[in-house]
Amino acid sequence: MRLTAAQALVRFLAAQVVERDGVQRRFFGGCFGIFGHGNVAGIGQALYERPDLLRFIPARNEQSMVHAAVGYARQLNRLGAFVCTSSIGPGATNMVTGAALATVNRLPVLLVPGDVFASRLPDPVLQQLEAPGRGDVSVNDCFIPVSRYFDRIERPEQVIPAALAAMRTLTSPAETGAVTLAFPQDVQAEAFDVPDEFLADRVWHVPRPLPDEDALRAAVAAIRRARRPLVVAGGGVVYSEATDALRALCEQTGIPVGETQAGKGSLPYDHPSSLGAVGATGTLAANRVAAEADLVIGVGTRYSDFTTASKTAFRHPDVTFVNVNVAELDAVKHAAIALVGDARATLERLADALAGHVVDSDYRETCARLAREWDDEVTRLYGLDEEPPAQSAVIGAVNDATRPQDVVVCAAGSMPGDLHKLWRTRDPKGYHVEYGYSCMGYEIAGGIGVKLAAPERDVYVLVGDGSYLMLPGELVTAVEQDVKLTIVLVDNRGYASIGSLSRSLGTEGFGTGLNAEVDLAANAQSLGANVVRAETLDDLRGALKSATGVTVIVVATDRMRGVPSYESWWDVPVAEVSEASTVRAAREEYEHAKLAERRYL
Repeated sequence: MRLTAAQALVRFLAAQVVERDGVQRRFFGGCFGIFGHGNVAGIGQALYERPDLLRFIPARNEQSMVHAAVGYARQLNRLGAFVCTSSIGPGATNMVTGAALATVNRLPVLLVPGDVFASRLPDPVLQQLEAPGRGDVSVNDCFIPVSRYFDRIERPEQVIPAALAAMRTLTSPAETGAVTLAFPQDVQAEAFDVPDEFLADRVWHVPRPLPDEDALRAAVAAIRRARRPLVVAGGGVVYSEATDALRALCEQTGIPVGETQAGKGSLPYDHPSSLGAVGATGTLAANRVAAEADLVIGVGTRYSDFTTASKTAFRHPDVTFVNVNVAELDAVKHAAIALVGDARATLERLADALAGHVVDSDYRETCARLAREWDDEVTRLYGLDEEPPAQSAVIGAVNDATRPQDVVVCAAGSMPGDLHKLWRTRDPKGYHVEYGYSCMGYEIAGGIGVKLAAPERDVYVLVGDGSYLMLPGELVTAVEQDVKLTIVLVDNRGYASIGSLSRSLGTEGFGTGLNAEVDLAANAQSLGANVVRAETLDDLRGALKSATGVTVIVVATDRMRGVPSYESWWDVPVAEVSEASTVRAAREEYEHAKLAERRYL
């Protein structure tokens, strides 16, 4: 069949199927895009003439359409993705931040930015970067370091190997992330004879590999020797659908669990083995157990500095690690016994090999007591009755209003840390906080992606005023596409998170307050949302009950009041020399805290 390169790519993408555990589904849920020169006559034309192939959703900002695609992929445990297409120039480079977010979080998204002419005949075209030392560079080279796979399609028949390589990467549990196919605008419109086999349905099997047997035996021996083992559950537990396997292992052995941001929901919050969040944004229960753990079993975690509290969380002098991860890069961290394999399959094997093994009853009772005490602390923070409301009380009101299957979405500011500590998660897919890149502006777009992936769930977006002002435009997309979202917009008149950080470093919140008078409710209303101004917690609770369509509930809080840290630390350097006494004092505290930082060798 003779098709343009763009037509061939669109038809190929529509025919891709992913399969795991015998269950198949179409991999691509659709395409987000903004059409301009560079893709309007290529990808745009291909979608225009065959709207039945891929659902098309127009976006208002190229960065936020990638965020929406990431939200979709995460909600589907990486078994589904969206395509994002843009024009050349700023339309393309607007997607670079989204590409970085996808790759850091190991979530699949396919980016198809337009590119300058492969023929180079009209050069320099509008928005073309001219590099005096290279003739083949374009702004799309920015995508190379933030993409798991990058290709530039300079002849129409190159679509075939490029598309196959893209799918190999997107469906790989270990190598997935952003895939960028830079597509010159003249090549998109050029035709070639496309083999029928390229356009046929193609099934990509997602395997569940098992680790090396010798490594498994060593891990089992280490777990049996340990007196105070702790599981750190990361995003890989959720993505591999290993939550039931983890629960069974914990109930069998009594080993407690701390959760990373991506791993929150690996156990229900009230499970006897659940200690909640661990690390710099962790609970008192998890951090106290982590401090004395002699063995850490990391499952599906990449051990970010927030998880390890900048390598101060695990303080036992002889602490060792067993890591279960499908990516070798993460499995070998901290000189661990590396179990390179699928989380669910590996946890099931460990459970079989650990038959009859149970931790000491005293340790189990200590963990259960700490968990109960922490739940009492959450209840206290939820119940703060102050004006303006504390952020913890706002979180409590939203948590109380949601069903177990509903999803909370957040990404940046002070809210993610508070949510990690306080949100009572009851479903593995009920907590969606993008904290790998913690990208301001993710929340509304990410919520759209979550709702597209799980229309049966209600989606609650929690966003601060600073993050909201970055990318509010996708409210229009949500309204236009009838994507129901309930957005709680917390107005603390500035950047609460970095303001608190600044004060802790002695710089008194410099540059983090908002002095202008901004009516966030009026802004949201102008973009088509239903808007409620909640002056009190009762107003908030009432608005949550009555929310319909796309609703934005604006509630003011005090950015100076936050949830405490619970015996944790985060390494942010303080100036070694300063004229400010507050900075000098902060430097003294920093040097003392840094003494606990270590390498796990």
